Amino acid sequence: MAAVFLGVSLKMYLDHATTLGWVRQVMTIADRAPAVAAGRVELAVLPTFVSIEAVAALARDTAVAHGAQDLGWADQGAFTGEVSGADLAALGCRYVEVGHAERRRLFGEDDAIVAAKFAAAVRNGLVPILCVGETERIGAGAAIEFCVDQVRTALDQVEWAPELIIAYEPVWAIGADRPAGVDHVRTVCAGIRAGLVGDHRLSTVRVIYGGSAGPGLLTQLGREAVDGLFLGRFAHDPAAMATMVDEASALAD
Repeated sequence: MAAVFLGVSLKMYLDHATTLGWVRQVMTIADRAPAVAAGRVELAVLPTFVSIEAVAALARDTAVAHGAQDLGWADQGAFTGEVSGADLAALGCRYVEVGHAERRRLFGEDDAIVAAKFAAAVRNGLVPILCVGETERIGAGAAIEFCVDQVRTALDQVEWAPELIIAYEPVWAIGADRPAGVDHVRTVCAGIRAGLVGDHRLSTVRVIYGGSAGPGLLTQLGREAVDGLFLGRFAHDPAAMATMVDEASALAD
């Protein structure tokens, strides 16, 4: 069974110095967790672009992986302000987030852009963390259909993706007071996985949950339902992060 995955996208909440301090604390947490050292729990941090090189230096030769929150669809050229997958790979990134709801809503990324960025990630040897999720509160069956369609559309420009993490994040639940119910999440995550069985473009697929994810949720969902969590601001508190690592370790064991 694959390792339990705990990913943290810092978005633009922490400045550079605070990011490095937080990463040092996460590294200490990882060092104290036998399940992380043994590879049964995988930790990945996604800082802002400006902090990636420094985070890479800190995390070198540790069990903490790093990645980016976005990438450009081209590897080089006249694309002011963009960062290529080639450069991210050169900085040791393992993961890159693609298709987050905020990128779609705030920056106008449509399905074609998401597919182009997904292809850029794959050709540069990065593991895409593809964010999918329905925008309105709907039934599990409709949510599964919506999310599977999002995945298939993102795969439009690739012939094979050796590894993929699908982050199920129902848009209506991000930062909401009323999160998605456990049964809904279990059903949708299982349905996404089942809906992609037999797709020749995919090899290793993990499905994680990234709605309002906090302590206890991973245990409630169960290892058979999800392969981990994509954590938000809750994880900015190192003590809370340590709690999540303990919870993931218990499930992994």
